Amino acid sequence: MDETKIFTTEELETELITETIKEVIEILEERGYNAKNQLVGYLMSGDPGYISSHKEARNKITKFARTRILEVLVEKFIK
Repeated sequence: MDETKIFTTEELETELITETIKEVIEILEERGYNAKNQLVGYLMSGDPGYISSHKEARNKITKFARTRILEVLVEKFIK
């Protein structure tokens, strides 16, 4: 790994969203929630109430547009 890698803004945002989703899932599960159901509820309705405020999970995920989160999830699935 002696080469310098240049990342685009989109690549950086994709990575941030991916890490945020993982973190939010972990927090939701820690609180005893079904993370999949909670995330789907939030993404479908736009109601941030689906995401717990525990450990700032709600603030973390609402920093990103829901459509962009969906794009990242689909990209990860299709690749």
